[in-house]
Amino acid sequence: MPSRALRSEKLDLRLTREAKLSLQAAAAASRRSVSEFVLESALARADEALADRRSFGLNATQWKAFLAALDAPPRPLPRLRRLLKEPGFFDAGPNR
Repeated sequence: MPSRALRSEKLDLRLTREAKLSLQAAAAASRRSVSEFVLESALARADEALADRRSFGLNATQWKAFLAALDAPPRPLPRLRRLLKEPGFFDAGPNR
């Protein structure tokens, strides 16, 4: 958990009485302050939510395929090219 000395930001939270009592009970059972309990729990959940967005593992074959895909020229997308060449809704003027 982050050191108290490094904490410089504040987060306010509105919750129901029942939620507060539940957090207080869980913090007491964990022998932590409510702030420590909530921060540790929230950071653990944040790590879970972001885990697949931060890194991913590939074996050697997958890594080579990944690099090849990054290095490959973009494939032609005729429908997208046509769409980008057509005038847009706002390009037609007020008498559309």
